[in-house]
Amino acid sequence: MSLLDLVQRRCIIVTGKGGVGKTTVTAALGRGFSQRGQRVLLAEIVPNADTPSQLYEALGGPKPTEEPLLVSENLWVTLLTPTMGHLRFLQDALPLKLLADTAMRSQGLKKFLSAAPGFSDMGVMYRMLDLAKRKHPAGGPMFDVCIIDSPATGHALALAQIPEFLTRVIPGGPIYRAAHEGVTFLTDPAITACVIVTLPETLPVTEAMELEKGLAKHKLPVSAIVVNRVPADPFSSEERAALGEALPALVFGAREMKRIERARTALELLREKHPQGSVVLAEVEGVGTEASKNLALLC
Repeated sequence: MSLLDLVQRRCIIVTGKGGVGKTTVTAALGRGFSQRGQRVLLAEIVPNADTPSQLYEALGGPKPTEEPLLVSENLWVTLLTPTMGHLRFLQDALPLKLLADTAMRSQGLKKFLSAAPGFSDMGVMYRMLDLAKRKHPAGGPMFDVCIIDSPATGHALALAQIPEFLTRVIPGGPIYRAAHEGVTFLTDPAITACVIVTLPETLPVTEAMELEKGLAKHKLPVSAIVVNRVPADPFSSEERAALGEALPALVFGAREMKRIERARTALELLREKHPQGSVVLAEVEGVGTEASKNLALLC
């Protein structure tokens, strides 16, 4: 699958280890798809609304809020917090909105929802579903695609594990129905796609492949592995060998050649596992016009 094929999905979860460029790739995808006429929601998963926003830094503002905020044509940003998900769940489950608002002001309930195993992730997932189902005034979905910036490797796995766990331990009721809807949404390859971001080094690539296995185990469809910050390699294999012998070890060029060689080794490792070409190379250092052009070239 190419990155362009991802536009056909309703939800894209961008995941990977910290520091590999997940937020940058998320922002670049949003810019690229919105410029193709898609209504795009970029959503950043954070513990609470006061958490510093990485997406804000990548886009250059304005700061995201818990309600979707239009930042440019066809592009909205928002924060996915457990608290907002819990509130929306209570508003849907209780007969009166006032009861949900009153319940969420209870310190005891807040502590329970934040401490009970899985309920924080359940709140994030419910809010994600809530936004994905939002209707446009003219009809149809408000957002053609929701791109989720997942904060850490384990979080994408938790989004699948928690609802799956709750459907097993809770036999029925509103929590079961919400969890079942979440499992169905996340594991449907026609709706959801995961994009794993990694770096062109052996250890990050190995970790990306382990993450891919973990997501597949929980039936989360992985559509692409994006290798970020790939160094330019203008040399043939013969030229690389000659340069490797000629350059002194302490010269800057020698270090760059070693970096190129490590990147080649890491990419070959990925290609061995993905002979059909699902590995996408990306050098997206910014998310403005140039990043969108880079994305268009990749597609």
